Amino acid sequence: MGHSAGFLKLVNDAKKHIKEEDHHATKRRLDGREKFKLIDTREDSEWARGHLPGAIHLCRGHIERDIEQTVPNKDDTIVLYCGGGYRSALAAESLQKMGYRNVISMDGGWRAWTECGYPVIRD
Repeated sequence: MGHSAGFLKLVNDAKKHIKEEDHHATKRRLDGREKFKLIDTREDSEWARGHLPGAIHLCRGHIERDIEQTVPNKDDTIVLYCGGGYRSALAAESLQKMGYRNVISMDGGWRAWTECGYPVIRD
């Protein structure tokens, strides 16, 4: 997908202020049964086509509204993902501004995850 220059500037600025990890690191967290919240920030239609095992769906348009009810402890580790790592970076920056201290954006997102053949849930 071709992204506009303004959107890319916004994402690149956000990435200067957040933590990121690649999809392999997130897979290691899942395999190691690490305690963390995995949140899919994609749209409803994307979620319906499949998602990562154990993920919670809070689309980018609603995450700031719903996060405190879903993850009340602002010290919990949260890993966010989207299609490619852009929307999750923006969401990570927003959550940090809301006081969440351990937020990580999964760089590469759903696309990188599925290209590796990692497991997905298809309802």
